[in-house]
Amino acid sequence: MRPTRRDLREQWNLAVPLALSQLAQHLMGLVDTAMLGHYDRVALAGAGIGNSLIFTITVLGLGAVMGLDTLVPQAIGAGEEARARRLLWQGLRLAVLTGIPLTLITAAMPLLLGPAGVDAAVAHQSSIYVLWRLPAVIPFLVFAALRSYLQAIGITRPIVLAMIFGNLINVAADAVLIFGWGPIPALGVTGAAIATSAVSIAITVVLALAVRAAPTPGAGVPERDPAMMRAIFRLGLPVGLQLMAEVGVFGLASVLAGRLGQVPASAHQVALTCVSFTFAAVIGIGAATSVRVGRAVGREDLPGTRRAGITGLVFGAGFMSFTALLFLLLPAQVARLFTDEQAVVTAAVPLMRIAALFQLSDGAQAIAAGALRGAGDTRSPLWGNLAGHYALGFPVMLALAFAAGMGAPGLWWGLSAGLTATALVLIARFLWVSARPIARA
Repeated sequence: MRPTRRDLREQWNLAVPLALSQLAQHLMGLVDTAMLGHYDRVALAGAGIGNSLIFTITVLGLGAVMGLDTLVPQAIGAGEEARARRLLWQGLRLAVLTGIPLTLITAAMPLLLGPAGVDAAVAHQSSIYVLWRLPAVIPFLVFAALRSYLQAIGITRPIVLAMIFGNLINVAADAVLIFGWGPIPALGVTGAAIATSAVSIAITVVLALAVRAAPTPGAGVPERDPAMMRAIFRLGLPVGLQLMAEVGVFGLASVLAGRLGQVPASAHQVALTCVSFTFAAVIGIGAATSVRVGRAVGREDLPGTRRAGITGLVFGAGFMSFTALLFLLLPAQVARLFTDEQAVVTAAVPLMRIAALFQLSDGAQAIAAGALRGAGDTRSPLWGNLAGHYALGFPVMLALAFAAGMGAPGLWWGLSAGLTATALVLIARFLWVSARPIARA
């Protein structure tokens, strides 16, 4: 069951472009944070909380669409390319249908910040940021469906090119809209949100053009297929709930950090941006692992299924070991990339060092979830996250941050405990699932 050279080569060829595309996608958020950190710390904290609120809600739709991550690779592995294309069209319809109510729910989320005790100035900036991000909710879900299909059929170059294209637009738009240029006034957090929304729409168009050009049978637009949509939704809903649970606990940590004051909230956002960036790479590795596991299931190759999952975990461990050393040895230098305020840098350093300790756990749980998704088991990652983050991690956060008076570091020790428990559960579950024949979803 050890990974072969072919396993390593296939994982590398698929994981590297997907990891780079995920890093590029998160680089846009990192640039937003860095520029807002040099603009105003209240804007920095507000955009961070706003982004957490948006993602906490939209991941439910993202997960629903990610039922394609199971069905399309399995169809490709079984040689059913036309079915894979039909699945894409139903996934696109599902993206729009789920995106409409999620946009409305997202619009209402800032109303919770005041009762939650978030600083009034920070809450106001969060509300503005959320408002200008609403037009990108549906394009974000459509992008996810298009990406699932392209990565499953092995066409990754358009994904990478779209993200490069998007980052170039985002850097220029952020610089102009946040700080102002010529007749354009400085818009701060509003400018950052407008830039991100515009880029989300642009990269979705790029992927749509790539899918249109893909040489795949069944390229015509099929009629609505409720049964196929239900199959995607049935597999994807647990993924969405799992992502909501995982993102939600980080969102709760952001809200709790907002209760501690502007400096802790800003420091928390700096550290969260850094770990989100490194996590993006393992999301790409996890996506590649999901594709390879799904293809193996489709061709009824049980040993290949297990090797694909183990290979993904090995890749993830290597990358996250490197980032752990970076956060452990150079925390202040990394934090200064996002803010000029020494108080925020000083507060971020202990958070970065705690983050270094849970890098391996964070990567392992994401890749194990991807492997299980490829095998058609989308419920176990949900229950694993609920147990790890909410039965263990969240109580530890509250106890250490408030009862023990540790503040923001207490929040991060709680996050570390939750991630470690989740990783152990999901790795054990994949090893158990891949030890016996797996039926196609």
